[in-house]
Amino acid sequence: MVPAESNPSAQAQLESRSYRITVDDGRESFFALSIEDAANDDAWLMSDTVVALENER
Repeated sequence: MVPAESNPSAQAQLESRSYRITVDDGRESFFALSIEDAANDDAWLMSDTVVALENER
C-alpha cells in the first residue's frame, strides 16, 4: 500500500460530516465528526469531538 501523499496522482476527495448522537433515551448527547474518502469505503475516521470542518471556518 502506498500512502496518498507519496503518490500525487492519487488525490483523495475527503468529505466531513457532523453528527449529534443521543443515548439513554435522549438524556445524554454528544457531537461526532466523521472524515471519509469518498472513493474508498474502508478509508474513514470518526471522532467524538465538535462539528463538521465546514462549520469551523
